[in-house]
Amino acid sequence: MSQRISDYEGNSSKSNRSSMQPLLLALVLLVGILLGVTISGGEFGTMSSSSPENPNKLVQIINEIDANYVDSVERKVLVDGAINSILENLDPHSYYISSEEYQSVKERMQGNFEGIGVEFIIQEDTLRVVTALPGGPSEKAGILPGDKIITVEGESITGEVLTSEFVMEKLKGPKGSKVNLAILRTGETDLLDFELKRDRIPIHSVVASFMVAPNIGYVKVSQFAATTYREFFEDVVDLREEGAKSLIMDLRGNTGGYLDQATNMIQEFLDEDKLMVYTEGRTSPRQMDFSRKKGKFRNMEVVILLNQGSASASEVVAGALQDWDRALTVGRRSFGKGLVQNEFNLGDESAIRLTVARYYTPTGRCIQKPYGEDVDYGSDYHDRYSSGELMSADSIAYDEEFKYTTPAGRVVYGGGGITPDVFVPIDTVGASGYLNELSYNGLLREYGFIYSNANRKDLEKIANVETFTKLWEADDEFLNAFTTYAEKREVDYIDRDFQSSKDVIAERLKAYVARNIFENEAFYFVELQSDKDFLEALRVAQDYKDVFASLLGEGEALSQLAE
Repeated sequence: MSQRISDYEGNSSKSNRSSMQPLLLALVLLVGILLGVTISGGEFGTMSSSSPENPNKLVQIINEIDANYVDSVERKVLVDGAINSILENLDPHSYYISSEEYQSVKERMQGNFEGIGVEFIIQEDTLRVVTALPGGPSEKAGILPGDKIITVEGESITGEVLTSEFVMEKLKGPKGSKVNLAILRTGETDLLDFELKRDRIPIHSVVASFMVAPNIGYVKVSQFAATTYREFFEDVVDLREEGAKSLIMDLRGNTGGYLDQATNMIQEFLDEDKLMVYTEGRTSPRQMDFSRKKGKFRNMEVVILLNQGSASASEVVAGALQDWDRALTVGRRSFGKGLVQNEFNLGDESAIRLTVARYYTPTGRCIQKPYGEDVDYGSDYHDRYSSGELMSADSIAYDEEFKYTTPAGRVVYGGGGITPDVFVPIDTVGASGYLNELSYNGLLREYGFIYSNANRKDLEKIANVETFTKLWEADDEFLNAFTTYAEKREVDYIDRDFQSSKDVIAERLKAYVARNIFENEAFYFVELQSDKDFLEALRVAQDYKDVFASLLGEGEALSQLAE
């Protein structure tokens, strides 16, 4: 049996609709107000206005506010607030998407948007092109990194009016529509005119893919969008052609997305008819999702990188492959988001995502961490840090009630999140308030672009990012120029903090320079050189069988891996 299980973009069943009828009827009434629809008669018409279950109370309250409140209030604001209040009382992951937010959420999850295809940066009230996305209208038209976009359709877009939202509003638009730009290019005295035809621009969720050692490939998956599986499959095939026999899959900070993309990935590492995940809820009968074929990558050794920011579909992937002894997990315990949301569209380009079930791994582990009245859900990261869990594996509190065993005999634990097989403490070396300010204000990224744009001709003489990584360093002269620039951008220099964070700042700036000269994944290639999580994952990949055997503690681990 094989069924698709929904995560963020699920479709509701009749049973789900029936079970949530009181809540949804209330929401329908609110949407009726929003759309100016009069709802009367039927079952609502027979309810007593004094009935405590009467959803017409919501309508009455908003009507009273609209008619009698001392100040004017937008009905839409009241409706949105009422919906949010209802959902906030359910669980941490049921939420409302307003009509204003819905389009951007849909674009992110569909894996594309429609526009001119540029990545930009706002620098000193001027819009600069960081890169023209490959295959997009801007690249085809010859727009170059460093170009300044001065006008759009004859309207100036420089000055204080310039915000990311303003830029997106001007540059995005329906596929096939045209937009005229005037661009100032370094070395040119006159503005250059471009007429671009907007097109569909892909948003890649597999943001990096390259070899990191002989026989070992690396992929970083940033989210599970509609195109993630295809991107992942194609990249891993390419890595295998380059000689990869082992794979490091980086899911750190991946907060999830479409579950079918995750299960499609999982089954490429399994034999046919293996349970990958199941869901179950109060009114949702157990639904089990099995692999439907022999996976193309079932002979590859897999190491999965996790951290406290890995959630939902990321945890499903890690949990399934860990449970089937198909992967070793490295890092820190994942977030613990194991609630299934179905999306209910409300008719005005808004929607609610409502929790209807919980996720369980093949061994039966519940991914969701505890929540409720006695749990401070929002302080989970702080609690982990305070307890020492992020610093030491010995500080992880295991509950024997949630102890499970894999087919090979390894012990794994449930109770919230996926606990890694190989723990890596969080890296706090180099942390400082000064570094936080630089990062928060985007100055590392900004200066990386400024420097690479000013020195582009010389930097482009370097053959590739591997050579760049070996030859180029952020020396003292470069770093002094950067701190001077940061002061001009109102981030005060703090010598003690700078000395503490100097190596991190230098490495991060180097990564941004590489990104601007080569390609986006060059950033990750440079960052990995000093990434302690990754370096441990690489060690595990190189000693995979020995590490697996040490976790099992018995010799049959090797025979299990050979099967």
